[in-house]
Amino acid sequence: MAKKNRHCSFCGRPDSQVDFLISGVDGSEICNECALQAADIVAEHSKSNSNPLQLRSEDIPKPTEIKDYLDQYVIGQDEAKKFLSVAVYNHYKRLMQERSGDDVEIEKSNIIMVGYTGTGKTLLARTIARKLQVPFTIVDATVLTEAGYVGEDIESILTRLLQVADYDVQAAERGIVFIDEIDKIARKSDNPSITRDVSGEGVQQGLLKLLEGSVVNVPPQGGRKHPEQRLIPVNTQNILFICGGAFDGIEKKIAARLNTRVVGYASAQDAHSIDKKNLLQYIAPQDLKAFGLIPEIIGRLPILTYLEPLDREALRRILTEPKNSIVKQYVKLFKMDGVDLTFEDEVLDYIVDKSIEFKLGARGLRSITELIMMDNMYEIPSKKLKKLLVTLPYARSIIEKSSVNRLKTA
Repeated sequence: MAKKNRHCSFCGRPDSQVDFLISGVDGSEICNECALQAADIVAEHSKSNSNPLQLRSEDIPKPTEIKDYLDQYVIGQDEAKKFLSVAVYNHYKRLMQERSGDDVEIEKSNIIMVGYTGTGKTLLARTIARKLQVPFTIVDATVLTEAGYVGEDIESILTRLLQVADYDVQAAERGIVFIDEIDKIARKSDNPSITRDVSGEGVQQGLLKLLEGSVVNVPPQGGRKHPEQRLIPVNTQNILFICGGAFDGIEKKIAARLNTRVVGYASAQDAHSIDKKNLLQYIAPQDLKAFGLIPEIIGRLPILTYLEPLDREALRRILTEPKNSIVKQYVKLFKMDGVDLTFEDEVLDYIVDKSIEFKLGARGLRSITELIMMDNMYEIPSKKLKKLLVTLPYARSIIEKSSVNRLKTA
C-alpha cells in the first residue's frame, strides 16, 4: 500500500519541506510555519479590538494614593505632588469618559513645574512613572532644535513614547510625556526676533502642535525625517504633557513684578509679608513670558506649580529616609560584597553641609557621597572585610584633598 503524501492544507507544501505538520480531527493539516503566522494574526486582531489599557474605575489610583506613593520616595514638595497627583488622576478619567448627549468633553490640563536644580523635578517624574498604568516617557528639551538644523526634531518626543508603548499607537496616544529642561528653549529676549532662534523660539513653535492636540507624523526610529522614510501618525489630543525646568534667574522677574505693585501705604505693608527667600511660590504666567516662553506655549500649559527650595533638614532626610535613599543604596552595594556598611551621623551632616556650601541641592548629595566612598568601593571587594564604618575625619580628609572644591560657587 502506497504511503499517503501529507501536505499543509494552508500553504500546500509537502511534509518534506516543513519541520512538522499538525493534524486536525477532519484530516486537514497545518505546518509549523503557518501555525506561527496564524498565531500572529490572532494576536494582532485581539490587540486591535480591545482597549489597550483595560482601564477600570476601581483600578485607577486616587490622588491621595498617588501622593502617598510619591511620599515614599520624594521628601517634601507637597504642593507639586498634589498638582501631579490630581493631573494624573484626571488624565485617567479623561481616558475613560464616555460620549454622552451633554456635549461636555473633559479637556487635558498640561502642567509646568518650576524649581531650582536638584529639588526633585525629574525624580518626581521618574517615581510617578512606576505607579502609572499608561505609557510614560521622559525627554530632554535641550537636544531639540528647529526642523532642518542639527539636533533632534520635535517629533522625536513622540518616538520615545512609541518605543515605551512597544509601538502600540493606541496606547501611546493615551500616554504621558515629561519634558525636562523646558526653560532651555526659552527665546533669548522678551521681544520676538526677526532672525532664527534655532533651539529657542523655533522649538516652542514646533511644540505647540503637540501640546494642543493634533495628528503628528512620527519617524518610528527617531532621527531626521526624509521623504522615503516610513512615518507613523500619532494623535496627541489625549497625551498629557508635564514640563519641568529650573528657570534660573526667574526670581528677578518675579521680584520686579511684585515691586511694581507696591503703591501706597497698604501695598507697602503687604510687601513686608513677601518671603524673599522663596520667591518661586509667587510665580505667575507673566513671569514665564518675561523669561522667554511664548504666550501660546504658556496658554497650553494651564497648570503652573513650583518646587520648594530644599533646606538643611530636607536634605538630611533625603539622605536616609526614602525607600531608595542614597545611604540605603550604598549599604546594599556593600552588602552584596558581604560588608556591613555604616555611616556616623556626623558624616551625614557633613555631606549635607557640603552640598549646601557648593549649592548643588539634592543632586550634590550623591556626588559628595560617591567621592567619599570611591576609594572604599575600589579596594574593599579585594579584601576580606566584614564591617566598614565611615567616620567624619575620613570623610573630611577625602573632601579636602579632592577636586570637589572646584564645584564651589561664589
